[in-house]
Amino acid sequence: MTAPTVGQRGRLRISRDDAAAGLAGAAAGAVTVGTGTLLTLVAGPSSDPLVAVGSAFVDATPGWLRDWAVAVLGTADKFALGIGEVLVLAALAALAGVLARRSWTWGAVLVVALGGLAALAATTRPDAGPLAPVPALAGAAAGLFAMRALVGRLPTPPTGRTDRPVDAGPDRRAFLRATALVATLGVLGAVVGRVVTAGARGAEAVREALRLPVATRPAPVPPAAVSVGVEGVEPWATPPGDFYRIDTALVVPQVDPARWRLRVHGMVEQEVEIGWDELLASDLVEAWVTLACVSNPVGGGLVGNQRWLGLPVREVLARAVPAPDADMVLSRSVDGFTASTPIEAFTDDRDALLAIAMDGEPLPPEHGFPVRLVVPGLYGYVSATKWVTELEVTRFERAEAYWTTRGWWPRGPVKTQSRIEVPRPGADVPAGDVVVAGTAWAQHRGVERVQVRVDDGPWQDCDLAADGGIDTWRQWRWAWRDAPTGEHLLAVRAWDPDGPQTGVPTAVVPDGASGYDTLTVTVT
Repeated sequence: MTAPTVGQRGRLRISRDDAAAGLAGAAAGAVTVGTGTLLTLVAGPSSDPLVAVGSAFVDATPGWLRDWAVAVLGTADKFALGIGEVLVLAALAALAGVLARRSWTWGAVLVVALGGLAALAATTRPDAGPLAPVPALAGAAAGLFAMRALVGRLPTPPTGRTDRPVDAGPDRRAFLRATALVATLGVLGAVVGRVVTAGARGAEAVREALRLPVATRPAPVPPAAVSVGVEGVEPWATPPGDFYRIDTALVVPQVDPARWRLRVHGMVEQEVEIGWDELLASDLVEAWVTLACVSNPVGGGLVGNQRWLGLPVREVLARAVPAPDADMVLSRSVDGFTASTPIEAFTDDRDALLAIAMDGEPLPPEHGFPVRLVVPGLYGYVSATKWVTELEVTRFERAEAYWTTRGWWPRGPVKTQSRIEVPRPGADVPAGDVVVAGTAWAQHRGVERVQVRVDDGPWQDCDLAADGGIDTWRQWRWAWRDAPTGEHLLAVRAWDPDGPQTGVPTAVVPDGASGYDTLTVTVT
């Protein structure tokens, strides 16, 4: 490997030979990824080397790092992880190229090690098939071949001289053309693999052709007064395209409804299995339910309200007859995610559903098509399992769910919360009458009162919008009369039947954030 040299003023310079070898390695890395992605057409989406390694990283991520990512990146966390993974792979591939120029063995060892790591990650995925390691191993082999061909065009480091540049003549131009061609083929393979894989998934075609059954019990039409009519306040019914998505799946599972089965087992008198056709033929109900993520900070946006269609879970559990001492249901997704739900949330009178639709349309794939769980009153990490395939009746002392093993409380009831949406933080508002408005939620308890405070003044009662149901959020507004000029701190709190929400600030770990949403505005 050509050693970096020190210039006249001590600046570190990388030789052109090293840079060329790094380009060769990066191009070979593109071939590795492209080959692996193409082979996922045969081995399955979760066997994609980047997906497998990224999923393993997500599973191993400590809770504090996951919370930081959600707080900083929100629903763009998966995109950011993908970009970071590509950059790390490109750097490692470039390093492999530089090593290979000095000693082919060391460069090859690095490539084989990376391929083996990706293959191992693919085989350990919950939905891994017998061909799961093939894309990573075949990709590594293709990358080795490409790297050998490109690095072989470069001069080897001469003894006693470590900074000789690559010849600037025709050979160098040929090397750059060959490197560009190899990189292009690799990127093209990756793009084609992703596009063809997406186009070949029959689940989306089935979803688009699906005709939903009529609900036996339709959801009540919400009164127009559920909205306070203040511009800037989030809609009472969250558009599906704006509904937050927080889950552990880097690639959205594609589940063919014709092959979907739900198995109910564990501490039951008899195991029960239902399929897609049986589910559609059941007495389905609609319900308005607000869902919230436990990672939502005070005043955050990881909460949404929608109309869901599905089968009450209690009807399925009743067929299985849970043991009297069972206190938890461990739900499992097709991708291996698990959630621990208190059994009473599935067996009482709340609308806990095996949901197949939201907003009158089949579930979007990223929100769990064909079937997901929707449970009022619980954070999603213990209840809202997407692509659900299994319900195991058990006890909390016998089983732990995905996030419980990472330090989160296993039960996860939603805390009463409220937020200010108008005005925005740091806004300048004109003196006089100022409208303050927002949303509050206390799922399965109901919001009975909302109050706003200015600076250290008394709490002032707000006007509440119409109640859309005990399991939905509620909008509010307050008229700040004769707002004085200057900088002011606004705070909000909501009341449920047990009293006001707590103002004691807590972090999201282990059971959700608490505290008052506050913001500073300047009255001019």
